[in-house]
Amino acid sequence: MSTFTTGPHRWLRAHPRAADLLLAAAVLALVLTGAYLTVHTRQHPPGPGFVALAVVACGCLVWRRTAPRAVLGLTSVLTVAAAVAGRDGPPRTQVAVTAAVALYTVAARTERSTAWRIAAPTVVAITGTVMLLGPGPWYSQESFGLLAWTALAGAAGDAVRSRRAFVAAIEERAERAERTREEEARRRVAEERLRIARELHDVVAHHIALVNVQAGVAAHIMDSRPEQAKQALAHVREAGRSALEELRATVGLLRQHGDPEAPTEPAPGLGLLDRLVDGFGRVGLPVTVAAVSTLPGGQGATGEAAGAAAVLGPLPAAVDLTAYRLVQEALTNVQKHAGPGARAEVSLLRGTDSLQLTVLDDGAGPPPGGIGSGGHGLVGMRERAAALGGRCETGPRDEGVPGFRVRATLPLQAPA
Repeated sequence: MSTFTTGPHRWLRAHPRAADLLLAAAVLALVLTGAYLTVHTRQHPPGPGFVALAVVACGCLVWRRTAPRAVLGLTSVLTVAAAVAGRDGPPRTQVAVTAAVALYTVAARTERSTAWRIAAPTVVAITGTVMLLGPGPWYSQESFGLLAWTALAGAAGDAVRSRRAFVAAIEERAERAERTREEEARRRVAEERLRIARELHDVVAHHIALVNVQAGVAAHIMDSRPEQAKQALAHVREAGRSALEELRATVGLLRQHGDPEAPTEPAPGLGLLDRLVDGFGRVGLPVTVAAVSTLPGGQGATGEAAGAAAVLGPLPAAVDLTAYRLVQEALTNVQKHAGPGARAEVSLLRGTDSLQLTVLDDGAGPPPGGIGSGGHGLVGMRERAAALGGRCETGPRDEGVPGFRVRATLPLQAPA
């Protein structure tokens, strides 16, 4: 009982049969009240037959949800019977309220085309039969009132059905939009995680490789050549400091807006190629750089990494960063896998719509197993190039020439 008093609407939705029973009782009270309050009641009061028809018609409304068409047929017949039964008295069209309720239910719970195919003949049949067979002239007020009420009930049911369909469509679109937003957010998070993982891999792999080589050199010559060992340890310290700075800048991208010490340094690019080449040179990997631009007025530079950025001209930030990371990863692989005494060559060629970079070495090449050996460097390079709409090819050099080759082509414009 407390549930009903605190939330009647919710309770009625949870108990539809009880709601229909209350509706039937309310309609019965309305029909009998209207019948006894008409101006003709004093001369011709409604008899027990009319009351019985009204009770039966209102009782049919209890099943209006489970069998709406059958209830409409029964209430329509009972409406005509109540109106025609008293031909010698005044018109008794109050029972038509039950037919109007049943017609509303059919229109609200059926497709529009089907509902109108049922509603129109029903309205015409009820009104026409009462006009032809009922008491009084066919153009009486009760006859036209019957026509108006039944037609209005059908129109109201159709309007309610349309509104429910509209609300359901809006809710479905909102749910679909929410799912799309969630999927887009998950996709962006995955892409960001992949990008950060690439950055961390490039930074850690490059600098740790340098630290490993220099530490090995220092351990080997510590006793015999302590001055050179100190120099190697200084290089280890410098490589470690550079790694920490780049890690701090990369991880700083994860900070929320407004957090202190957010990274302010620009992302690395080909402008830092000279520092990158110099770092590999200090650990025993000679690197030569050749940069050529085919743009009008372009020029070539060979052997000087410091002038490569000036020769190539300004590049899109994403292309500049990707090119730097590809060269960094390729040279790191040369340092780790090409073997002692290897040399590397870096070629950069800028065209009108693309940048092509090639890294060659003359060492023994990658170890057996290639990518399957456990590293993700080559896969990461391909993914970086593909993210810009470009491609990256890796493999041995031409037949008969020892060494390994990395060749990437990066478009200078975003793919359509």
